[in-house]
Amino acid sequence: MRLLPRTLLWRTVLLLALLLIISQIAWFQIFRVTEREPRAKQLSRQIISVVNLTRAALISVEPSKRRDFLLQLNKEEGIRIYPAEPDEQIKKQRELPIMPLIRQEIRLHLGADTELVTEREDFQATWVSFYIDNYKYWVAIPRAQVGKPLTWQWIGWAALALLLSLAGAYWIVSLINRPLRQLAEAAHEIGKGAAPIPIQEYGPSEIRTLSRAFNHMNQDLQRLNKDRALLLAGVSHDLRTPLSRLRLAVEMIEQYADPAIQQGMVADIEDMDAIIRQFLDFAKDGENETLQHGDLNALITEICMKFAQRDQAVTCQLSVLPSLAFRPMAMQRLVSNLIDNAFHYAGSHVEIHTRQENRLTIISVLDRGPGIPETEAERLLQPFTRLDSSRTGKIGSGLGLAIVARIAALHHGHVQLLPRTGGGLEARVELRLI
Repeated sequence: MRLLPRTLLWRTVLLLALLLIISQIAWFQIFRVTEREPRAKQLSRQIISVVNLTRAALISVEPSKRRDFLLQLNKEEGIRIYPAEPDEQIKKQRELPIMPLIRQEIRLHLGADTELVTEREDFQATWVSFYIDNYKYWVAIPRAQVGKPLTWQWIGWAALALLLSLAGAYWIVSLINRPLRQLAEAAHEIGKGAAPIPIQEYGPSEIRTLSRAFNHMNQDLQRLNKDRALLLAGVSHDLRTPLSRLRLAVEMIEQYADPAIQQGMVADIEDMDAIIRQFLDFAKDGENETLQHGDLNALITEICMKFAQRDQAVTCQLSVLPSLAFRPMAMQRLVSNLIDNAFHYAGSHVEIHTRQENRLTIISVLDRGPGIPETEAERLLQPFTRLDSSRTGKIGSGLGLAIVARIAALHHGHVQLLPRTGGGLEARVELRLI
């Protein structure tokens, strides 16, 4: 099975090609078998006519003029006549399947003792024996005089028909394969979290039905995602109001409560507020934000300065980048979430690098934390997903990396969680920005 092509297009074309080749071979064999007997009779009549005319001419020509006649016959018709040698032995020769039929027909008209060979004295021709006054002669008839049992024209036309059939098969299968390829590309976009445009519904009825069902599924998924985002945003927004009142109440009982307990309650409220903020960020995927050309390094530098004001210094190594089109608020959330995630699990020594490779803009956020298993890297990019045991034992919503992955997909990119040399994690975002 490994020898078969991977795509449906080439598998179908290969199958059709094999069927066409087998049918051509079968047709060729049938043609040869059915054409053999009529062809043999036609060639036999030509040979019999040449032998009879040559024999009659030799008999009617005076013995003194036979030599001149033979020379003229060889010059004009290419026919040679030789007397047979005494006790001549004819060696066994390889013959075409049509030769026994020709020999049988010739003997029926010229006599049972007539011989037919295709080579004599290393001279290839159609050799036929005849007798004059009990003397045996050989007449050598050029093959062009009697025709060939098989011509290359038939093979050429058959090859041309095969090539045209294969070209037609490729065109037909490509028409069927085109909507399937569009379906695969749209399904891949859905898998990355994007919302592809509806695919065209054309082609055979089965393909149109499949395309229509896929478009309905795509619309249902988009509606479900919007409803989920709306519900998540509404619940998160409603929770922030009582949290704000709760924090205000905790700060007002400062003189009655233990300061350590009060600080713990404030920290818990801040954690809950951060989780709710992530819910709101996840609900706002940035799809409705307008693309703007700008300096990505300047945006990253501004974000790093905000972290520095909170005593969370980020080491920046920013390479020169061209002016890029991106969604500023969404890109700010992407970079902030990566840096927050690095500080959350590593505590310090966070670095951010940018560089341009080919047509990719790469953002790397590196830390020296415990890292994550390579087998869990892909799973952690899904919403509400966390490791069974956190790298630092801290809590979270499991949405930070999911928000990063969604924003990266919105900018035609993807996210990779890679082990860092020397320990730690590299969160690499590759964006195909224009």
